[in-house]
Amino acid sequence: MDTFIAYLIPGIFTGAAYAIAASGLVLTYTTTRVFNIAHGAFGMVMSFIFWDFSQKQGLPVWLSLILVLGLVAPLTGLLVQRFIARGLGEAPVSVSLVVTVGLFVGLIGAAQAIWKPEPRFVPPLFADELGNDKSITIGETVVTAQQMITVGASIAVAVGLYLLLTRTRIGTAMRASVDNPELLKLYGGKPDTVAGLSWAIGISLAALGGILLVPAVGLDYYQLTLLVINAYAAAMVGRLKNLPLTFVGAMALGIADSMALGYISTDSVFADIRPVIPPLFLFAALVLLPQAQLRIGQVKGIVSAPVPSVPRMVVTGGVFLVVLLAVVSPMSEANLLLVGTAATYAMVMLSLVLLTGYGGHVSLAQLTFAGVGALAYAKLDSPNLYGLLMSALIAVAVGALVALPVLRLTGLYLALSTLAFGVLMDKVVFQNERAFGFGGALEAQRLSFFGNTVETTQAYVMVMGVFFVLVAIGILLLRRGVLGRLLVAMRDSPAACGTLGLDLRWARVGLFGLSAGVAGLAGALFAGLRGTIGAADFQYFNSLPLLLLAVVFGVTSVTGATLGGIGLMLLPVLSGSNPIAGGIVFLIIGFGAVFAGRDPNGLANLLFRLGRLLQTRVLNRIDLNLPQLPSTAAFTRTKTPTREVSGGELFDDGYGEPTPVAVGAGSVPGTDRTKEGQ
Repeated sequence: MDTFIAYLIPGIFTGAAYAIAASGLVLTYTTTRVFNIAHGAFGMVMSFIFWDFSQKQGLPVWLSLILVLGLVAPLTGLLVQRFIARGLGEAPVSVSLVVTVGLFVGLIGAAQAIWKPEPRFVPPLFADELGNDKSITIGETVVTAQQMITVGASIAVAVGLYLLLTRTRIGTAMRASVDNPELLKLYGGKPDTVAGLSWAIGISLAALGGILLVPAVGLDYYQLTLLVINAYAAAMVGRLKNLPLTFVGAMALGIADSMALGYISTDSVFADIRPVIPPLFLFAALVLLPQAQLRIGQVKGIVSAPVPSVPRMVVTGGVFLVVLLAVVSPMSEANLLLVGTAATYAMVMLSLVLLTGYGGHVSLAQLTFAGVGALAYAKLDSPNLYGLLMSALIAVAVGALVALPVLRLTGLYLALSTLAFGVLMDKVVFQNERAFGFGGALEAQRLSFFGNTVETTQAYVMVMGVFFVLVAIGILLLRRGVLGRLLVAMRDSPAACGTLGLDLRWARVGLFGLSAGVAGLAGALFAGLRGTIGAADFQYFNSLPLLLLAVVFGVTSVTGATLGGIGLMLLPVLSGSNPIAGGIVFLIIGFGAVFAGRDPNGLANLLFRLGRLLQTRVLNRIDLNLPQLPSTAAFTRTKTPTREVSGGELFDDGYGEPTPVAVGAGSVPGTDRTKEGQ
């Protein structure tokens, strides 16, 4: 019994901290319909600010708490709602998730830029002069004051939020602002003010959870940020709306985690389960959720670049390979490896073009599928086209298997299930001794064609470039066909597709499998490039900046994937040379994505418009230099008016097939145009 109590009490403490963080997450989602992926990152930044006030500036602990929880955190919440989160609840899920992922990355970059990486000690709240926590003894178990404060704070938060939402006018207004903000305005309510209050309370609770957890987990950029995944699991138990169930789920998760640590031995067959109880809890909660209803009402579409003609694809692909050859010819071995890494990231982003840009589904585990392909390639020990094909097919099978248990889920729930899958693969599979091993690595040989091995790194990078072009052309051809139109229709209006009798669930399984296969192919090629690969190359956390850069540069276009791959390759290079500069780059990209995330064509959109502008001016100049005919009526041709969405793909000649655009909430209006020429 003493042993049971010894593990029960820390579990209750951990569950209480999860409950505080999850309550803020549930409050924000319930009142604004925005799932804040950056919830833990806000808690991390507020914990650093608390340390700065209490330890660096020497302010009293109680005053530091008041400043952070009563001033800095609420003000941050109001600013986020006013300038970033307004209208996100009505946007497609892919947009709202990407914007909050941008906040996630930007806040980590801000913390690294403001507070240099160094050891920091944060004593428990109200510790003695030596920094020791006050405690009492229950049986043979020591209960610290920090643990008692955490449990008491969690109970107070749960009761306070329940009374706020169910027994007060402001709570009623919070719930009404989600159900019908226009009707709330007719009754004199202010939806924006209510949403701002929700964000203020939510970020204050994230700050409280982070501050209470710092003495246990340390003041670390990533530990505090990623710990909120456990809060996701608790929030899902409450279906993102039920605070009592959220509290129960958080307590159950904390106790289960602690009991597993005490009762599952390291040499047990279940030893690998101990570090992944929170993601398992999250995945189980998602799978057991009820059937997600189809969204009805206005069609919510995103604007895509026009698809180029087939000859244009082939010509541009050939030009790309010629330029790549000219670039890599004088390069050193180290720089060639960087170019190959950029090609790998670009190919993985092509899988996001297919899944997110065309299909409208968000995956937070694409690098995990690349890791599956790399692991299969190394284990098969067949460095040829057969081994490459089998590695991609294994990734296809894994992607389809991931989609099968969550056939009933869409949008946010589907994205979170991929996040849980990425954590499980990282902790259970990749770090297993039968795979890469914890801190270990596997050797992989270079690819060979008909018995001829690609020996030099320069030649191998060119082979990767050829595969990238082939995959890019394949994805564009798919988009031009019937299947591509079906994907866009499913993305823009699932309800309309359902009324036409289309089976969206199995189409989603096929889409996930094909997307995972493209990522697996990239991972297999990367394994051959590096020669030695490990679990660290495919950490689930890196899938978040991968998605972020794909959207920043343009997730609906091959051009965006190309630029995004180069950008993601450069990030660790900058961070390695100067951590503070790397943090600033993360900050710029993260917060830049917040404002660019609403345009799925991203920065590639600027290139598209520039190309069309130059093309128009050149054509106009040619027209001015042509001799004028007596009558041009017989020679004038008029192109059918189409919607000018956002410029064409760089592979497009300006007359390719335009992507159908669904006009409604979340779409970008276009302008009709007519082209005339002699």
